[in-house]
Amino acid sequence: MNLPNTLTLSRIFLVPLLVAALFSTRIPNHELYATAIFLAAALTDLFDGYFARRRRQVTTLGVLLDPIADKLLISAAFISLVQVEPVWVPAWMVVIIVGREFAVSGLRGIAASQGFAIAANELGKAKTVIQVLAITVIILGHRYGEITIAGVHVNLQLLGWIGLWLVVILALLSAFSYFRKFWQRVDASVKRQREPAGLANVEPS
Repeated sequence: MNLPNTLTLSRIFLVPLLVAALFSTRIPNHELYATAIFLAAALTDLFDGYFARRRRQVTTLGVLLDPIADKLLISAAFISLVQVEPVWVPAWMVVIIVGREFAVSGLRGIAASQGFAIAANELGKAKTVIQVLAITVIILGHRYGEITIAGVHVNLQLLGWIGLWLVVILALLSAFSYFRKFWQRVDASVKRQREPAGLANVEPS
């Protein structure tokens, strides 16, 4: 078991701890523990890929587990927050976000079976960063509501809600981009397959 795969597995093992911390009523300041667990898990997503490329330790197991770990973490966090903060985290928004994750994963699986890959685009990367920030702010907002920074009052719940809207918008836009790329590749593949048959039917002049 190499370091990148260990980091990926640790992200999976942190998911139940995150859920337990979010719903705990016996631990004081449990939101702070949940925030720390979530951020630690999110950091493993950054470092497992970095170490895999740097150490040339990209493995089949890692390629398989990494997206599963990502989706487990994000899905568990958002679904839990629907119950923890139902006003600021509506269920329909979470359905869109989680549904997009599985739809894109399915799309990539089909693409791989057809012999081509769909690389992550900038919209998808931006969504990933913003959803980590949004989840963090929403968890802290559940604890503190409003905080004062340098004399400025910041409503964390409202800020998290705005971040959630950005995640939904980017999720839809990036999903559309992935589906368009997929369709273009499939269309080009079908045209290449039909081309020889069409040329064979052309009689020489």
